[in-house]
Amino acid sequence: MRYLLLSSCLLLLFSCSNAYKNLHRTSGDINVAQRFKPLFSVALYKAEINITGNYLSGLLLIKKMPDSSTRMLFSNETGFKFFDFEFSKNGDFKVHYILEKMNRKAVVKTLRRDFELVLMEHLDTREAFMARKGQLVYYGFPQAKGINYYIADSTGNELIRMERGSKRKAVVTAIAKNYINRSPDTVGITHHNINFTIGLKKIER
Repeated sequence: MRYLLLSSCLLLLFSCSNAYKNLHRTSGDINVAQRFKPLFSVALYKAEINITGNYLSGLLLIKKMPDSSTRMLFSNETGFKFFDFEFSKNGDFKVHYILEKMNRKAVVKTLRRDFELVLMEHLDTREAFMARKGQLVYYGFPQAKGINYYIADSTGNELIRMERGSKRKAVVTAIAKNYINRSPDTVGITHHNINFTIGLKKIER
């Protein structure tokens, strides 16, 4: 499982100081990015989360609820819960439970933003834009702090990676690979300014 985290760390190569300097705005349909939004009914992942040297391993359950919210429950193999989050359809976020040791504002905010990046939650198209850099297409969605980028190949058909960027560089890079029925088999998330990584590998059910 650790290879997920190691491979995602290689994406540091993309986080140079002028990463967005050569982006050229272009016209196009920003809604095309929705093709990359993962769809979950019920999905179970083997999960590894490294939070500044604190290592957690267990199972992450992602489930779409009848009210269209998405629940995310992370526990160890014996059922001991680490956190239980809810992402509502309207963009609200609720913590149903979090382990006291993890219950820090910065930790919760970081986990929320990381999973929103991958789940493609809370994306407002009103200020969104498209840009190109070489053979890559960038779909940019401004957030309260920074921009969520979904970076595709030149045709816009294949998602290469996801980034949460500042004005000049990537702060977080995420990869999602091997989609089956719009659900990724493998997910890796790496922060470039703190020791915070997430690795997910789907468990067949």
